[in-house]
Amino acid sequence: MATPLSEFAVHLRPQDNIAVCRKPIPTGADISFDGGTIHAPAAIRMGHKVAVRPIAAGEPILKYGQVIGFAARDVNPGEHIHVHNVKLGAFERDYAFASQVPAPMPPPAEQRTFMGYDRGAGRPDHLRYGTRNYLAIISTVNCSASTSKYIAERVRAAGILDQFPNVDGVVAIVHRQGCGMQYDGPDHLQLDRTLAGFARHANIGAYILVGLGCEIVQATHLIDNERLNLVQLNGAKGAPVALSIQECGGIGKTVEAGVKAVAEMLPRVNDVKRTAIPAKHIILGTNCGGSDGNSGVTANPALGVASDLIVQQGGTSILGETPEIYGAEHILTRRAVSQEVGEKLVARIKWWEKYTSMFGAEINNNPSPGNKEGGLTTIYEKSLGAIAKAGSTAMVDVYQYAEPVTAKGFVVMDTPGYDPVSMTGIVAGGANVCVFTTGRGSVFGCKPAPSIKVATNSPLYNHMIGDMDINAGRVLEGATVAEVGREIFEKILATASGEKTKSEINGVGEEEFAPWSIGPTL
Repeated sequence: MATPLSEFAVHLRPQDNIAVCRKPIPTGADISFDGGTIHAPAAIRMGHKVAVRPIAAGEPILKYGQVIGFAARDVNPGEHIHVHNVKLGAFERDYAFASQVPAPMPPPAEQRTFMGYDRGAGRPDHLRYGTRNYLAIISTVNCSASTSKYIAERVRAAGILDQFPNVDGVVAIVHRQGCGMQYDGPDHLQLDRTLAGFARHANIGAYILVGLGCEIVQATHLIDNERLNLVQLNGAKGAPVALSIQECGGIGKTVEAGVKAVAEMLPRVNDVKRTAIPAKHIILGTNCGGSDGNSGVTANPALGVASDLIVQQGGTSILGETPEIYGAEHILTRRAVSQEVGEKLVARIKWWEKYTSMFGAEINNNPSPGNKEGGLTTIYEKSLGAIAKAGSTAMVDVYQYAEPVTAKGFVVMDTPGYDPVSMTGIVAGGANVCVFTTGRGSVFGCKPAPSIKVATNSPLYNHMIGDMDINAGRVLEGATVAEVGREIFEKILATASGEKTKSEINGVGEEEFAPWSIGPTL
């Protein structure tokens, strides 16, 4: 007797000629679908795709009602659909700018709040409301990275943080850049923008800058170019503390000066307490990494629901990873509030096509080996699943990497698909809470912003329970996407109020700061 398709797989749209396995299909299984019987000649793993209709060579493979590739040969119902019988191919995408702008969501039944940090009226809103309270040691160049870490380690070892219960910790922001680049060139300005985004982040109560002294990315340039002589905590103005190893007289003296500066700052950083803040001040950063075939079925659309709920409250949701929008950008351009906004996204897609071609690469070199192991076949499929994180509201703006995000609503930021680099830009833009979906098992964190992990399937959630915060695999077991989306939304508010994520409990998030370098190293 044939088993109904729904027992094995999810058929997402009526026009789809494939279904996504919610659990493994055994060899020789007979499956009933659409009044007929499908025979599976070989086993198919969870997250992978099964053909539900005959597909002729060259015919589009449809998932979510969209093209994810083309059949490389004739395919029979019941066959495994993957890299062995699917090929990429160009197809026309009608951008239809602003042609399907969603109506604004109705006012929420309840205006929600979170217990966060209000930095004071002297700051603009996107820099004012924090979910964490860190003191940062920011290295301007790799040459001062170790020294910056030594300062943070010395402060922690001294035990003085115990005296300041409102301070979440001292975090060293270190990286591999800062020199060997064109002065005032694109990489220099972008690194300035990224470092400044962390320095004035709403989750940073105070910071010091640490440099070597002879690097390209000078603290003075950073301060002047990014106007860091702006409002500090509690409305007090003043130049940031900037230490130079060469001027201080070496590493040891710089560490001593840094520890002294931190000790002087801690009472001021501690002089702020959590208070009720409207949820409209949540700036949500979204990302996916280690995706699988169920990412676009469970975790990503559930995060899309949470994104919509944040927007409904008056907040902001950021979608990044432009290479993982590729092939699905036409869906977002239709949701753009104007043709101008839609064209900004297309301009970034065209830039990526040109940028990758300069190195003999292709933007569609995604998915990764791990993605393919999890069932993703093409970049088009991955992108269609990835943009589900964006929910259903209008796209109100498109931002450059690490550019301050000031708009309310759903926005896109141009970032690479590589998780640490992408999230670094999104947090630099102002995200004060992040949600990260994963089907293969990412353990990412990004201080100073907490990172909530959402597993796409129950086996992963249970296997990595020490790293996963939410199990979206429940969607494959009967829960609705809306239910899991509401769970993510509530978790965002709880996390914004101070509840620690698994990545925070594990101490993850300091080494993951990874600014994007787009030019040559000189």
